[in-house]
Amino acid sequence: MKSRFNESQPHPSSTDNPQQLRTTWIEWLTAAALFAATALVVVWQNAHVAVLWDLSYTLDNSYRIALGQIPYRDFPFAHPPLTFLIQAAIIKLSGRVFWHHVAYCALVGGAGTFLTWRILRRILAGARHQRSIALLLSLPLVPLGIYSVFPHPFYDPDCTLAILIGLVLLMYVDQSPRSILIPIVTGISVVIPLFVKQNTGLVFLAAASVSIIALIVWHSLRHAPVRHYLITLLSAVIAFAIAIVVIHRTAGLGNYWQWTIRFAAERRTPARGEMLGIYADKMILGWLAFIVAGIVLFWLNRNRNKLLLILTATLVSVPFIWPAIYLLRDSDSAERADRLINIWPVLLIVCFISALVTIRRRKGISQLLPLVVIAAIHGCFMSQQLWGSTYAIWPLLMILIAMTLADLSGWLKQHTSFVTLPFTALLAISLLIAGAFYVRSHERLSYANLDDGELQRTTLPHLKGLSTRGDWIPNFEELVRYSDTNIPAEAGILLLPGEDAFYYATGRKPQFPVVLFDHTVNPYSPEQIREICRERNITWLIVKQDLQNEEDAVDEEKDRITTALDEDFEQVESLKNYDIYRRIDPNAKKDSDDDDDDKP
Repeated sequence: MKSRFNESQPHPSSTDNPQQLRTTWIEWLTAAALFAATALVVVWQNAHVAVLWDLSYTLDNSYRIALGQIPYRDFPFAHPPLTFLIQAAIIKLSGRVFWHHVAYCALVGGAGTFLTWRILRRILAGARHQRSIALLLSLPLVPLGIYSVFPHPFYDPDCTLAILIGLVLLMYVDQSPRSILIPIVTGISVVIPLFVKQNTGLVFLAAASVSIIALIVWHSLRHAPVRHYLITLLSAVIAFAIAIVVIHRTAGLGNYWQWTIRFAAERRTPARGEMLGIYADKMILGWLAFIVAGIVLFWLNRNRNKLLLILTATLVSVPFIWPAIYLLRDSDSAERADRLINIWPVLLIVCFISALVTIRRRKGISQLLPLVVIAAIHGCFMSQQLWGSTYAIWPLLMILIAMTLADLSGWLKQHTSFVTLPFTALLAISLLIAGAFYVRSHERLSYANLDDGELQRTTLPHLKGLSTRGDWIPNFEELVRYSDTNIPAEAGILLLPGEDAFYYATGRKPQFPVVLFDHTVNPYSPEQIREICRERNITWLIVKQDLQNEEDAVDEEKDRITTALDEDFEQVESLKNYDIYRRIDPNAKKDSDDDDDDKP
């Protein structure tokens, strides 16, 4: 009788069977098609969607960096620099051309899907039907790629790409234990996400470093080689130290710490209850019950009846096909999006338990890699919790699913065709359908008014390619024409609340420290803003009336600042959606007051 203990033995490394990693030309073509399809979704999104609030923040801050202003030192900045340095480099190299940034997002989005597919191939190298499963799990990333939901340059998608690169290299460390170059590059790669997005990157770096240290200790006790792990860890330490020195020499380490850590944590970090609240949904217990029922049925099915195996796959799939089924039940896009997003806690719980139970079946860095990915995901949740943070990290969820399937393949053995493959197909098709509706409805972008009016395209040369519904673009173009004609090029201008990429579009130099007046990035009170306007000789005030951003807090902040500036500025023009104010000449105001005093 065959012993069950054999099922708990570590599965062989993919390098033990190179045939498992060999990629056919059909796979390469399919992967190229996934890359192209994801990139086209990003281009399509940009062709009819412009989220002005976030876009202006990225473009205007990148433009001021391209002009030579240094963040943290010259102006307060709550985010790490790499995304903005990349966009500034694009501006420096090719000028202010919006579609160049769109091309960047399309290429990075396609690269994210492609890298995820390569990671899935390596994770699933020892499983049956590995090629089919890897391609199936990659398919939902066409609508749910890192730049598919939010299509403009931003730090969340860039951070996910950096993490994907780090994961690829971490998986290669064990495959080349005698190499020096791969561990060095790997150590550098795990540091990079920290300087793209601080919360996700910091947790990823910490989790990867702790994992490598644990492997060094464990392998040392077993007298196994640890040289490649030591090089990786040392490389990460050196890369981190170099980055700190560069920041200190340019922006000042104290400034960087103040704005990206203390200020950002103060304005963004959620309460512990909010972080753990994602696991408090009662539906989670119901979905976990389906999964447990499937596992129990599989365990009881000792004869491995094929119909019962298919029923097992169906039961386990129920929580993940529900978002697609719900499309037929409810037409409310918000409710549909909730059903899709709510599969995250279920999968995280299942993947975490699977990673712990099967940890001894894996070898090397793969023993702890699922825990590193789970940690990075929760690090991302620290900024906007479950609903707001998941839009750019779907590849990490697909990687966790693949890791769990790889672990289960040892138990299922020859029955993979009747459990794993149907489950993967149902999961992939469900996520593909629900994800497509999620992207099409723009539910994640519901804070912006994107569906009011006809599609408008810009005629401004520097914003060529910018399109969105409503009168936002023609009204902004009217403002640009007015400022070109009536406001001197060197004049100091304050735009409230800064929803439009005014400086990028006009080529004017920002002279106020903040270009977007939002609670999360603006550290100044209305009274401080008034004093800075006086100190820096801000002579023009432009107030946007109707905002694309529909959050009430933004309008309230704008009104508070406008009230504080009322005594210093007088209105000189009213455009379709912008009121133009000019600073009152103090001498003229004094003469006017004297005249009033002389009146009987």
